[in-house]
Amino acid sequence: MKRIEKRALVKFFFMYFGSVALLVVVAGYFYFNQTRDHLLKMEEFSLIEYARHLKMGGPDSEFSGTFTHSFIPARGRHIDIRNFEIDENSFCKDIPLRIGERYLRVCKSDAEYRQRIYSLIEKIVTIQALLLILFALLSYSLATSAIRPLRESVDLLESFVKDLIHDLNTPITAIKLNLTVLETIEGCSQIRAIKRLEESAETISHLHENLTVLLERKTFQSVEIDICGDIRELVEQYRMLYPDIEYSVECRSLEAYVHRGAFRQMMQNLLGNASSYNRRGGYVKIYTKGRSVYIEDSGMGIEEPERVFERDYSTGGSSGLGLDIVKRLAMAMQIKIEIESVEGEGSTFILTMP
Repeated sequence: MKRIEKRALVKFFFMYFGSVALLVVVAGYFYFNQTRDHLLKMEEFSLIEYARHLKMGGPDSEFSGTFTHSFIPARGRHIDIRNFEIDENSFCKDIPLRIGERYLRVCKSDAEYRQRIYSLIEKIVTIQALLLILFALLSYSLATSAIRPLRESVDLLESFVKDLIHDLNTPITAIKLNLTVLETIEGCSQIRAIKRLEESAETISHLHENLTVLLERKTFQSVEIDICGDIRELVEQYRMLYPDIEYSVECRSLEAYVHRGAFRQMMQNLLGNASSYNRRGGYVKIYTKGRSVYIEDSGMGIEEPERVFERDYSTGGSSGLGLDIVKRLAMAMQIKIEIESVEGEGSTFILTMP
């Protein structure tokens, strides 16, 4: 399942299941309170029934041993007939007698009530758990059905993009070959239009390489390699392309689980940016600290470094896609990427290996 499909599935599932789960919990809460109040009312009625039985002179043996009674002096007090006391271990109720000089206090142990409450809680929790499991399965089923059109659209779009990128390879190669032929013609190599065509062809070729690696990120097979060797090899290539920039590499050995092609593409993008937007006579330093690789340059810096990995953010006339692709490749290989930049002084990209 693709990343976008997972996000859509999780979002739909938790929105639907969360709403239903909240409803189930709230309904259980209100049912518990209503049933508890009913049980308390039943306890009060049982005390009244016991008091009525005593007034009529019935034997105590008809009631269980949970009931007790006593007489308390009235002493001018007025007791509301609705009185009902809930003590720590019992329920009590005071009932006036015809004599008027004393009240009948009847009490009952709350053991039976507590047992009913425990049974009620167990019943509610069990029902809620079963309902939540049922609605979780239903939510997952609905979520998978809901994202099916999205999955079909993504597959169709991805298939189209793959075909498009594959088909672009032929015209890009043809353009570069014909430009090479034109350069052999006397005087053509100095024509500005030819130079601009070469630069544009190189930009398209670089973007083609980026997109090719990016589309393969779901099938990455990471292997343990010494990335320092690849870094030194890439730096040598840029040293020939940018002779005015001083390159230094302090990376002896760093083993990491990465996809070699994707890692090299990341480093090409980062080294390309560090070199292209550098000042004449500037430097690019690559060094390691622990599991992290630092790419430091003396370029122009970045005005909004927190936005540098956004697709629509670009500086200096760049397309803005290079660093967005770097971020996506880093996520696919579980490489943590950070940036430190001071405008006018330079930038440092930090890659922490998994």
